[in-house]
Amino acid sequence: MLKIAKERLNELYAKIAESMGLFIPIKKAGEVNYHVWGEGKEVSLETLKTVKSPKNAFFPASENLMKFKTEGKNLEIIDVRWDKSEKPFVIFGVKACDYKAIEVLDKVFLADPVDTYYQSRREAFTIVTLACSKPEESCFCNAFGVDATAPKGDVTTWLDEKYLYWQPNTEKGEALTQIVADMAEQGGEAEVAAQQAATQAIMEKLPFASLDLSRFQPENLNELFDDPAWEEMSEACLGCGTCTFVCPTCQCFDIRDFKTHEGVIRYRCWDSCMYSDFTLMAHGNSRTTQMQRFRQRFMHKLVYYPSQNDGLYSCVGCGRCVNKCPQRLNIVKVIKTLGGKDND
Repeated sequence: MLKIAKERLNELYAKIAESMGLFIPIKKAGEVNYHVWGEGKEVSLETLKTVKSPKNAFFPASENLMKFKTEGKNLEIIDVRWDKSEKPFVIFGVKACDYKAIEVLDKVFLADPVDTYYQSRREAFTIVTLACSKPEESCFCNAFGVDATAPKGDVTTWLDEKYLYWQPNTEKGEALTQIVADMAEQGGEAEVAAQQAATQAIMEKLPFASLDLSRFQPENLNELFDDPAWEEMSEACLGCGTCTFVCPTCQCFDIRDFKTHEGVIRYRCWDSCMYSDFTLMAHGNSRTTQMQRFRQRFMHKLVYYPSQNDGLYSCVGCGRCVNKCPQRLNIVKVIKTLGGKDND
């Protein structure tokens, strides 16, 4: 394990940025999100949760897929996909829950047929994770088997008042370590262990630490689907889609064509299953009420997805929906309402 003095972090970012693009949590207009690093930008590694998750680096909110040009009866298709050979990237400061969310996205986009747009971005990135030391009351990642104190990734880091502790885990991580090795010194195991123990003690005392997921099993699908509690829970839902746009695992998108003076651009953008026009087709929509849309979102995360992916839930307990839903309708409420007495 290596350690880098905290006062040298800007030097560290500059060192990485000499040869690679660097995405990192940056405070901009009062909010912290992932942006490309540059001199003078305000990095905020201390922020526990960026407003939007780092999935935007691999699955952008809007992404051009191709262009079309027509001349008479001739049609030209132009590939405009992002070229991973142009420049490798580092995404720095990814929390354990958000790294787990990337694993959820991998199951979707890297399964046959592979989404080559996602794949090219995923392969170009080196992921540097950052362990949590000050979890919030809205956190419940441990309910989904996520260890906030020991995130995976190409490199795992821990941060305290004096040092950034650095542990490479993969070949990509080792290659990045070689770039910054001259800034580091050996040591930090004892400090990291102490921080992990302190953080785990906090996690055990959080309000949602003992959420019971045992009822959310494939064999209970019909029973859960028909539970009358969905009607009452969904009554206050605005269908605003905030929960889906801050969620690190949501992967729904729409594809549209946009005509320009240079031809037609086909692009995809994030969509939400909470919208009344989601998957709208000529014959109508299979989910015509907000209750049905509300139920679909949470049944997918807690039952449908894990039943098809070896028990891996499509929720990582980041708590963004807990913080952002204007009606306080979130997955914790669903788990507590449908999960039984152990969640009281």
